[in-house]
Amino acid sequence: MGNNAVLLENFLSIPTPSLAKLKVKIFADGADKDAIVALARNPLVKGFTTNPTLMRKAGITDYEGFARDLVAAIPDYPISFEVFADEAPEMLSQARKIATWGGNVYVKIPVTNTKRETTSPVVRELTREGVKLNVTALMTADQVREVCAALSGGAAACVSVFAGRVADTGRDPLPIMRESLDVIACHPGVELIWASPRELLNIFQADEIGTHIITVTHDVLGKLGLVGKDLDDYSLDTVKMFADDASKAGFEL
Repeated sequence: MGNNAVLLENFLSIPTPSLAKLKVKIFADGADKDAIVALARNPLVKGFTTNPTLMRKAGITDYEGFARDLVAAIPDYPISFEVFADEAPEMLSQARKIATWGGNVYVKIPVTNTKRETTSPVVRELTREGVKLNVTALMTADQVREVCAALSGGAAACVSVFAGRVADTGRDPLPIMRESLDVIACHPGVELIWASPRELLNIFQADEIGTHIITVTHDVLGKLGLVGKDLDDYSLDTVKMFADDASKAGFEL
C-alpha cells in the first residue's frame, strides 16, 4: 500500500465527533451572569461552576450577592460556589452558609489549604451533615482516594481533577482520569469532573473514558459550532482568513 493510500485510510478511520452522542455532562465554567443565563438555554449545558479567580476576573466584588442572584436566575441547574477561607473552622462556617443559598448549590472545597494541609476532615464533617460538595483542585489519583474516603457514606458529591493543568505540565492526564474513575466507582453518589479542559477535543476524551462531568469555560463552549465541521472546508476558511487579513492590513511586497 502506497503512502497516499495509507494516509487516506488513516483519515477515513477518524470518526466524526457528534455532540448528540455525548454521555458526559457539560458544565459551563465562568462568572458572567448574562452568559450563564444564555448558556442555560443550551440543551447541551447541564450545570455550572465558578471560582474566586473567575469571579475576580469578571469584576465581582459582592460574592454573596452575585451568588444569590445567580441561583435565583438558574434555580434548576446544579451550580458550585467555592469557600475562600484557609483554616478549617472558617471553611466549615463558609461552607454551611453557602449551602443555604439553594438546593441546587454544591460547595467547593479545595483538596488542601495553602499550607498543603489536607481538608479531608472538613470534607468528612460537611458531607455527613448532608452538604453537597465539589472537592476541587485535585491532580493525582492518590488525592482522589483520600477525598473519596472522606466522602464515603455522605451526601451527593463531585471530585474535580484538573486534567488540563496536569496536561500543562507535559503529562498525559488520561491515565490519572481512568484511575480516578476506578476509585470513584467504589463510592456511590460521587461523580468525577474533568476540570480545566483546554480544547473541545477534551470533551470527547472525557466522554470516551466515561467521565461523569466536564467543566468548560465560556470561550471554549463558543467553539461548539465547529464540532464535526468538514476539515477541507475548515482548511479553506483558514486560507480565506489569512488572505482577508493580509488585504485588510494593506501588506505589499
